[in-house]
Amino acid sequence: MTFTKTTEQSSKYEHLEQMSVANLLSNINQEDQTVPLAVQKALPEITVLVTEIVAKMKLGGRLFYIGAGTSGRLGILDASECPPTFGVPFDLVVGIIAGGDTAIRKAVENAEDNATQAWEDLKAFNVNSNDVVVGIAASGTTPYVIGGLQACNTQNIATGSISCNAGSPLSQTAKFPIEVIVGPEFVTGSSRMKAGTAQKLVLNMITTTTMIQLGKVKGNKMVDMQLSNSKLVDRGVKMIMEEIPVTYEQGSELLLQHGSVRKAVDFYNQK
Repeated sequence: MTFTKTTEQSSKYEHLEQMSVANLLSNINQEDQTVPLAVQKALPEITVLVTEIVAKMKLGGRLFYIGAGTSGRLGILDASECPPTFGVPFDLVVGIIAGGDTAIRKAVENAEDNATQAWEDLKAFNVNSNDVVVGIAASGTTPYVIGGLQACNTQNIATGSISCNAGSPLSQTAKFPIEVIVGPEFVTGSSRMKAGTAQKLVLNMITTTTMIQLGKVKGNKMVDMQLSNSKLVDRGVKMIMEEIPVTYEQGSELLLQHGSVRKAVDFYNQK
């Protein structure tokens, strides 16, 4: 298969600077509507990767994301939202970006071109064969990400990838590749747009499905969520009231005493 970077191909739209605000927004929205359909086509690949992640985590493994630029930031975002949402340890899902934490806010020159640094970054977490490492790169050609997965492969560490070009070097490196082919961007080459949206959708699917499989959701509720603000405490109390026959005040007291919806409900039911 000939490798073509569709993410770099010219936009279907010309003379963007001559469009009105309304036309720009309408056309961007039109392009964005194609993204979920592209993700749908990748569901079989996503299923295979998530199944592997769940199996590894049940053995005590962790999930790592490695990426550069927008892709790296999206991995960090997804990882950072797992503890408050599902009540899991902060180091169960880890996002690593080329250039380190500085690169979260500001581009670090040449960081993504270093093919050996990702493995060094992973080694700092004592990555091992119980873990899964997922490389994220819209282009599928980022040396930092490919080099990281190549090193993991030699160490018998399961590797996955999320990219937006068919048959990319990254997909050929990963044991469990996911390709979401979104086509040319509205602004030529701006892969933070459709490609970034596709990556975010896939990341949501990976961690949400994994956590549900690990028992971190009951019914459809985040029963292990961290109670880090008044909105979440209020949500937690109402969740308790849906599960057991208590008043709001009683639910608040149980939540304060036990620290999570699950523990509060379990305590009540064991009485």
